[in-house]
Amino acid sequence: MCEVHVLIFPYPAQGHILALLDLTHHLALRGLTITIIITPKNLHLFKPLLSTHPNTIHTLILPFLSHPNIPPGAENLSEVGNTGNYPFINALSKLQPQIIQWFTTHPNPPVALLSDFFLGWTHQLASRLAIPRLPFYGVGAFFTTVITRCWQNLQFLQNSQGVIEFPEIPGTPSFKREHLSSVFLRYRESDADSEFVRESFISNAASWGVVFNTFSALEGPSLDHIRAELGHPRVFGVGPLGSDRVDSDPNRGSEILRWLDGFEEEGSVLYVCFGSQKQLKKEQMEALAFGLERSETRFVWVVKAPYTAEQKKEGYGVVPEGFEDRVSGRGMVVTGWVPQVAILGHRAWADF
Repeated sequence: MCEVHVLIFPYPAQGHILALLDLTHHLALRGLTITIIITPKNLHLFKPLLSTHPNTIHTLILPFLSHPNIPPGAENLSEVGNTGNYPFINALSKLQPQIIQWFTTHPNPPVALLSDFFLGWTHQLASRLAIPRLPFYGVGAFFTTVITRCWQNLQFLQNSQGVIEFPEIPGTPSFKREHLSSVFLRYRESDADSEFVRESFISNAASWGVVFNTFSALEGPSLDHIRAELGHPRVFGVGPLGSDRVDSDPNRGSEILRWLDGFEEEGSVLYVCFGSQKQLKKEQMEALAFGLERSETRFVWVVKAPYTAEQKKEGYGVVPEGFEDRVSGRGMVVTGWVPQVAILGHRAWADF
């Protein structure tokens, strides 16, 4: 009897990978055989997971194919920032022939494909392989309802004044245009990369089912709305993920944890982080540093370093000179990525 085999395709951005890594761990615990599609430079993120499940989780390592707007050697969004989403989505789609070749020659090919929602083009891939595809959303269901409506209404891009309303969505939310998803705001009509990204996102709705990193008690109305929109009940909330994670490096963050141990009062430290893709401008860095310094609050500030020498020269992601000395003892500045779940489990974090 063949084992149930599932193919998983993460999107190479830190937040996307870690959430799907958690879900993959739980699927393996339930006896599924899993193959993860991954490029060479991202393999290290999965080594702890592979060591935990050596007999059930395997990898399909494929070379990252070039794109004119991706720097040579870059294979993760953390290396280029969120401006790289369009070229990354397009570049990864070029892996389809290799995936099909692997699938057709496998003695026990996968019976389903679970792929990141940024890889909506894999719906067409799954159709060619004659297997169901489920997009995985590492974000909330509410966000999904908003961005889906955006892709269905490109006229939002021309609305440079006022507020954009979403009366069809539970709660009738509204946003300023500039507060909509940057992935949507980067769309340019007739641009080949843009058109492919739009078609890719729209394809998510045609999938057999949908998986969210959320749960009904938190986002019940949004999940019900999505079920009604899709016209079927195969909308699954599997969150919150992260509480039982096989971390990419269990030793990272130990210095921060030791520092936090020095504070006896619970909820006394503020955590400041804008993710692995968001890059703050010079004036934003200065304003945030000024606020933290004047607040006299204990804090850990995770800073994303500049992507290029030009950005560094312009002050992107650069902490103001002398700031760390002035807040020494009550503030810690960390450059790069940290194991957020492990650190946020410490009693010292402030609960706002």
